[in-house]
Amino acid sequence: MFYNLFKYVLLGPLLRLYFRPRIEGLENIPDEGPAIVAGNHLSVSDHFLMPAILRRRITFLAKSEYFTGPGLKGRLTAAFFRSVGQIPVDRSGKGAGQAAIDEGLGVLRKNELLGIYPEGTRSHDGRLYKGRVGVASMALQAGVKVIPCAMVGTFELQPPGRKMPRFGRVTIRFGKPLDFSRYAGMESERAVLRAVTDEIIHEILQLSGQEYVDMYAPEAKALQAKERQEARSRGRGGERKDS
Repeated sequence: MFYNLFKYVLLGPLLRLYFRPRIEGLENIPDEGPAIVAGNHLSVSDHFLMPAILRRRITFLAKSEYFTGPGLKGRLTAAFFRSVGQIPVDRSGKGAGQAAIDEGLGVLRKNELLGIYPEGTRSHDGRLYKGRVGVASMALQAGVKVIPCAMVGTFELQPPGRKMPRFGRVTIRFGKPLDFSRYAGMESERAVLRAVTDEIIHEILQLSGQEYVDMYAPEAKALQAKERQEARSRGRGGERKDS
């Protein structure tokens, strides 16, 4: 009930007016049955735009921090994500990856659409990063197709750190479903999971036109922060020599 209320009455019409989304390849989303929609992740807005434009309900695996925030704002945020059917996933701890896979498989067993971001987190600079193999593990274990998806323009309208998005137009592209049945029974082989994940990321890249970085996003972000810190330290050192 709350999902439909947000989608058709409260949030959906507002998002369509605000972002004026251009939709391409919507016919690639199956009318029924389980499937994974795997997309890039550029903005908080991504969580809401895709469910708003799809005819079917889609469930995303959402980070547990959305459900555990303090104060009134935290409770309202948690209530919202629960009301629209999002599933909290604890990304800390040794079993975090398996917990996410188990939750995702549960959605697929109910013949529903599962939304997932193979990069595992939002891009901090608008580039596309190396994918985590969880998406491949779920696709092979469940025996379902993967529909690649690209959000284009959401980073420019709401980059990390910006609470309210700018007005503008975004494009949402859905690619042809990817069939990995040729790997049936090989879901425990690491090389196969890597190959499947890389193929999914490649298709997202073709749809999005992003620059690709063959590194996990958190590692790249930490490296960039380290480089900035070293540059500042060298700058301060130069100032001391000049004084």
